[in-house]
Amino acid sequence: MAGEASAQQYNGQQQYNGQQQYSGQQQYNGQQPTPQYTQRRANPSNAPRIEGFNVNEVARLVPGEELDFSVFGTPGGTATLRIAGARRNLNLVEVEPGQYEGTYTIGSQDKIVARSAVTANLRIGNQVASAVLSESLQVGVGAHTPDPANANNPKISRFDVRPTNDLVGGNVLPFTLFGTPGGKAEITIAGSRGVFFLPEVRSGEYAANYTIKRSDRIATNSVVTANLRVGDRVTTTTLQKPLMLAAAPVQRICSNCGTIEAVNVVETQGDGNYLGTIGGGVVGGLLGNQVGGGNGKTVATLAGVVGGALAGRAIEGNVKKSQHVEMVVRLQNGGTQTISLPSDQGFHTGDRVRINDGVMTREM
Repeated sequence: MAGEASAQQYNGQQQYNGQQQYSGQQQYNGQQPTPQYTQRRANPSNAPRIEGFNVNEVARLVPGEELDFSVFGTPGGTATLRIAGARRNLNLVEVEPGQYEGTYTIGSQDKIVARSAVTANLRIGNQVASAVLSESLQVGVGAHTPDPANANNPKISRFDVRPTNDLVGGNVLPFTLFGTPGGKAEITIAGSRGVFFLPEVRSGEYAANYTIKRSDRIATNSVVTANLRVGDRVTTTTLQKPLMLAAAPVQRICSNCGTIEAVNVVETQGDGNYLGTIGGGVVGGLLGNQVGGGNGKTVATLAGVVGGALAGRAIEGNVKKSQHVEMVVRLQNGGTQTISLPSDQGFHTGDRVRINDGVMTREM
């Protein structure tokens, strides 16, 4: 039909208006069209990571028994398990960011044994991380115990952690293990679920951060076990330091305890009372009356009375003059208190003392 493209088939290739298509690609006027999309290369920094893998071992691997698995790694991915001898794969559910869980119920046609290999895959986009479970599926069977007598076992030279201030959810425990290069290192922490991996960051150095989960029950003295596997040989060690920094000792403050800062001797001038004044006036009047005659005698008598009164008061004041000791105490809470003692009781500057109801005693 005129005006419509006629297509003819030639050996599986079509020709439109004289332009031929080859292997799914078209040519227009002899030119190759520019692809609209280009394939992106995977960015290693964005690749998913599996940080831990765990199974709750069971007593018997029989039909109907449930195997509970947990995978810990990059959040937001899709996690699946493949169990050797199982008839189907297991899809895990992300129950918390980065924590994937699932349960496999053993079927009558499954051929699962204690040492069946279990592989976890964690996919994000077109990138996949894989890990193999290092535990057995059955309690007491297939335990990976090292042979200490074998000289070919991998070596662990140091296992360390940087303690955290508090073992609460969200805090980080950075672990580092040094040993034989080219191996696979993993740790278990008492109080947490699962086996966690330490990737080899440099030759012979394995390191990773463990982020404490809200469900963890980790204590400062929780046992942390590290395994370093090279081929089929394993070496095990345990951490020899606490997971939490030691709390600073609490300094108790005694509110009535302190140190003597100053010792002062204070002299108090006594006041004469009316008896001294009267007595002095009488004596002064008698003495003044013996001086002069007439009006002069009267004046002398009055002067003697006044002077004698003043002298009598002064004499009585000198008789009543006293001394006492005042001590300035710097208390532990930063304040000061002045204690007055009637006499020197042997206290000195720098003595540590305690004050109870105004009574001061030495602190030993």
